[in-house]
Amino acid sequence: MFWLLLLASYLIGSVPTALIVGKLVFGVDIRDHGSKNPGATNTLRVLGKKSAGFVLLIDLAKGALASYLPIYYNLDVEPLYFGLAAVIGHCFPIFAGFRGGKAIATTAGTLLIAHFPLLVIAYITFFLVIFLTKYVFFGSITVGLSMLVYAFVSPNFELELISILFTLFLIYLHRSNIRNFILGIEPKINDKNLPNDRIPPKNSSF
Repeated sequence: MFWLLLLASYLIGSVPTALIVGKLVFGVDIRDHGSKNPGATNTLRVLGKKSAGFVLLIDLAKGALASYLPIYYNLDVEPLYFGLAAVIGHCFPIFAGFRGGKAIATTAGTLLIAHFPLLVIAYITFFLVIFLTKYVFFGSITVGLSMLVYAFVSPNFELELISILFTLFLIYLHRSNIRNFILGIEPKINDKNLPNDRIPPKNSSF
C-alpha cells in the first residue's frame, strides 16, 4: 500500500495545471512564455489573475490530497513523504514530458495537511522575503531554509533529513534564477516590463 500511494501521489502532482489552462484557454504552452515556468507565479505574469488563482488552488490541492492519502488509509508513516512525492511530480510531471514547475504552491498544500505550523512559518518567511527583496525566487528558496531552521530546533530527525534534501532541491530548481540574478537580468516583481508578457485569452473571460 505504501508504494502504491507514493506512486499515486507522484501522479497527482504530475497533473500540469498551468500547462492545461494555457493550452485550453489561451492556446499557448506557458513554458514558452515569461519565465517559462508552469506555475502560479508565471501564470499570473503571462495569463492573468483569474488563471493564476485557478492554478494556485489546484496546485495547492495536489499537495494536500497527496499528504492526506496515508491519513485516509491509516498508514503509520509521515505524510510529508507523500506530499513531497507530489512535489516531485509537479516538478517532473510524467504527463508533460517531465518539464514542470517549481512546486511552491504544491509544497504549501503538502504542509497544510502534513505540518500546519511549518506552513505558517515557511510562507510568512516566503512573503516577507519577497516583500523585502522583490525577488520571487529568493522567497521560494527561503521556504526550504525556514523548514531547515525549524527542523533543527525540532526533535524530529526525519524532518531534518527531509528539510535538507528539500532545500537542496529548491536551490537546484531555481538555478536559472540564481544565474540570472548574478548576471543582473532576473526581473523583480515590480519590473515595468513584466506586463509585456501578458497574453490575451482566445475565447474566454479568464
